[in-house]
Amino acid sequence: MADFTYIDLFAGIGGFHQAADAFGGLCVFASEIDPYAQKAYMANYSIRPCGDIMKIKAEDVPDHDILFAGFPCQPFSIIGDMKGFEDTRGTLFFDIARILKEKKPKTFILENVKQLSTHDKGKTLETILKTLEELEYKVYWKVLNALDYGLPQKRERTIIVGFLDHSVNFAFPQAIGAGKLEDILEAEADVDSRFFASERIVKKRMECHKSDCDPGIWHENKAGNISSHPYSCALRAGASYNYLLVNGKRRPTLRELLRLQGFPDGFKIVCNDTQTRKQAGNAVPVNVIKYVLQEVLYATTTTTG
Repeated sequence: MADFTYIDLFAGIGGFHQAADAFGGLCVFASEIDPYAQKAYMANYSIRPCGDIMKIKAEDVPDHDILFAGFPCQPFSIIGDMKGFEDTRGTLFFDIARILKEKKPKTFILENVKQLSTHDKGKTLETILKTLEELEYKVYWKVLNALDYGLPQKRERTIIVGFLDHSVNFAFPQAIGAGKLEDILEAEADVDSRFFASERIVKKRMECHKSDCDPGIWHENKAGNISSHPYSCALRAGASYNYLLVNGKRRPTLRELLRLQGFPDGFKIVCNDTQTRKQAGNAVPVNVIKYVLQEVLYATTTTTG
């Protein structure tokens, strides 16, 4: 018997699923609109996610203990008038709110970009928190960095946690430090030639930047400036192909991209390079969710009242 049941909304390739499985969770429902992500999810978890969450009735979602959602950050433009639940209509967050209202799971964990916490001078997050509190949840939030939880990737995300039981005393996990880049990287001799940048690009990088990191990942920002670190800057689904180069020479392999997000090597890659890069860039960092979920489970099992 599972220790808890959960649903996985805006599921992507299952970052939340990976974390929940580590603690004996049972997924009873998943939703993901992207057909390629659906394919990867099915191949790895034997669950085909339902499609557009906007078309799914809340009453048709199975009962569950925990709701997980790495919800898209757009559109938030209508939020800001502080009308709580009504103010979130028209956003994808509303679909989370209506399922919470209908199913009343004990707990939820939500994930979004760091900028959610500062969007519209904090009004967006304030409205989201107010909405969740109106639904009778005790809510906590914090910006966490994957770099602090065993992954060599600087990826800051806003994490929101809520409990129906207001007696629960929750604390976000303490930082444990970064993982080692060398544990992520494949041997250069084993890397397929398609991942190596052209001689022209490599020469250009070498002419404008000298690195103190070996191994290191060189990052080119939107302004064209180059920096290098003993970790990766945040993976981005829509970034240029060469914005991250290992030692200034090659793009990370598909397996390395997944490792940077905390996915195990047993995760099956079933889509092409473009789609898998997109999936890794959109994924929830598994390690961050594991540590948060561990604290959630600890808080709920130790609560007395």
